[in-house]
Amino acid sequence: MIGGGVAVSLARSGRTPVVHDIRPDAADLLDGVPAPRSSPAEVARRSDVVMVAVVNAAQARDVICGEGGLLSAAHPDLTVVLLSTVDLPAVRELAAACRESGVGFLDCGVTPGDKAAEHGMVAIVGGADATVEQAMPVLRDWAKKVVHCGPSGAGMATKIARNVVTYGSWRTVAEASALVEAAGVDLGALATVIESADPEGATLLQLLHMKQDGVPESLLRQVETLMVKDLGAAQELGASLGVDTPLVDVTREGARQTLGLDDAPARPLTPLPQDRRERGVEMMKRVYGPELADRVGEPADPFTTDTVDYLFADVWSRSELSVRDRRLLTLGVAASTGRADLIQIQTAGALANGEFTPEQLHEAVLHLALYVGWCNATATYQGVTAALAAHTTAPDHSASDHTPTEKR
Repeated sequence: MIGGGVAVSLARSGRTPVVHDIRPDAADLLDGVPAPRSSPAEVARRSDVVMVAVVNAAQARDVICGEGGLLSAAHPDLTVVLLSTVDLPAVRELAAACRESGVGFLDCGVTPGDKAAEHGMVAIVGGADATVEQAMPVLRDWAKKVVHCGPSGAGMATKIARNVVTYGSWRTVAEASALVEAAGVDLGALATVIESADPEGATLLQLLHMKQDGVPESLLRQVETLMVKDLGAAQELGASLGVDTPLVDVTREGARQTLGLDDAPARPLTPLPQDRRERGVEMMKRVYGPELADRVGEPADPFTTDTVDYLFADVWSRSELSVRDRRLLTLGVAASTGRADLIQIQTAGALANGEFTPEQLHEAVLHLALYVGWCNATATYQGVTAALAAHTTAPDHSASDHTPTEKR
């Protein structure tokens, strides 16, 4: 599809392509394309720029370096352009082989392959500027757009990343389709909504443009809140319909990392149990770690019961605010009490979850001092620094030695 399409586009552009294929009849139905030559070497002898369109790295090695391959007929003006998607070690290997033979080499991912015969592909090129310039007239005769991404390997890396977007979006569509079908919605309705709301497909690249534009962190924090809330709704829908949504789970879990807000790992955010008691215990684990929930055990009095069944199961578990958001609110309230021990409990939970960096926590102390008073802020500082010290010396340290009543 790609090799034949490139040859057809070259012919339509006024060039007479010289081709080789393992099938002698490969060009029979290709307009303007002559019959294949006997070997890659014969193509190289008659050409200055040779495009290689094969399936994998082993085939590329055979065509370029093998017996009767392109390099066996190398000449000073020859440039090899690899159109196949292979891994970067293979690109470096083939580039080195060409360099040793005095031949130029470009890695050139292409997309979309089904538009090759219509001069409709994008050429995603990696290689030296001089080599790209030499091959450019030929590249432009079969590609609607040539993007020089950087030195050798850059084109292939960009093509691989492009494939991640493609296949990743397919997985997204698969989960979304399963959800609406389980809910009794026709797939055509989902397609109509998406196509009508975003006919140009801009949403798919919105995050990329946000990264390019340098969106303020304050706005990204707002996006995070909505992202976590909406994905939480998707998890709940999937749970209620019996539909597995692993991509939704991992996307919600990594929301901060997706938006570039925090490099620290987030705690898992798989769907919460439907049972109220189980939900409360699981939420307590997410807020303070598993040891605290294990220490509490089965609630034996009204206060502990409400702590698990109401505070954690019904309030902390609500998706409108993230655990990090609720942590900030709770830290603010705890700071007003002047209790360093309560601050230490909250800070330990935040550090265990990777919600804040030490710098952010110290900034929070300074900010709270202006609202709760310097005396209370001194206790806040003591609690934060104690938790930071414990976290640094014992990474597994948590608030497990405190009772849930101290939080209240």
